[in-house]
Amino acid sequence: MAPMFLVSNQAMVQKAMTNGIMGTFPTLNFREKGQLDSVLESLNRTKSCGTSGNYGVNLIVQKSNPLFDKQYKTCVDHRVPFYITSLGNPARIMDGARSYGAKVYADIVSMEHAEKCAKIGVDGFIAVGAGAGGHAGPHPLNILLPSLKKHFPHMPLIAAGGIGEGANILGMFAFGADGVSIGTRFIASTEADVNQDYKNAIIHSDQDDIVMTTRLSGTPCNVLNTPYVQKIGLDQNFLERFFSKNATTKKYFKMLIQLKGTKMLEEAIKPGNYNNIWTAGKSVEFIKDIKPTEQIIKDLINEYEKAKSDFFANI
Repeated sequence: MAPMFLVSNQAMVQKAMTNGIMGTFPTLNFREKGQLDSVLESLNRTKSCGTSGNYGVNLIVQKSNPLFDKQYKTCVDHRVPFYITSLGNPARIMDGARSYGAKVYADIVSMEHAEKCAKIGVDGFIAVGAGAGGHAGPHPLNILLPSLKKHFPHMPLIAAGGIGEGANILGMFAFGADGVSIGTRFIASTEADVNQDYKNAIIHSDQDDIVMTTRLSGTPCNVLNTPYVQKIGLDQNFLERFFSKNATTKKYFKMLIQLKGTKMLEEAIKPGNYNNIWTAGKSVEFIKDIKPTEQIIKDLINEYEKAKSDFFANI
């Protein structure tokens, strides 16, 4: 279960753990004092009960994240077993994670980024393709996955982006993935505590309703093409691009842009809000109903097994 900003919650992650998969969440979903401590304590209790799944956190490691140091220390204190790093250098977390044997996987969108992360010593890659919800890469997974597998044959590889049903999972394995990361499908779950309009938009949209914007954080991000998204436009203006790249201003300007984007997303998931800017991936094409997280997991596994059986039956 992929980490989803403002969507992933404790209930969803615990359902993932008790149903045999890895549940992950962004630490930035829990920004109030004591929240992250409480969630990690609860997840560790769930893990101690002998669940077949596990949990992990997603950390935004770029310097523009003002909560990084505090939240990372909290994660190390609670001995979080699995980390996913995004938007920055994973070296920032390696020592702490290694001190107790945690695994570190890095989001990868290009071969250049993969080279850097491999040299740092990450344990695996999350290959983020063009169809991913939220921050997405420029390359389709049918190109990115085989390329990564060729250049890093011993590196565990997780596919992320556009995966919404069992046949997609089978396809990712055929392209060289060792596992898959699925996010958007779980937005349309009963445990996700976003507003009903967001969930309805997921199940009534298709792949053509997903557009990429840089307005939220300066980094390309896939969202549903709502009237509000059309109104504000998809690209940063000239001044925003200038301040984002200028060596003197980029750190603080990115912090400002990300803060503004976070506020927009926070407002959009509340009931009765009309400025709807909702992150989602191309896999909305396959999502037509809202189900409990446990049932979604079972459906995906059953669909995968059927797709595999049908494939070999037709050889």
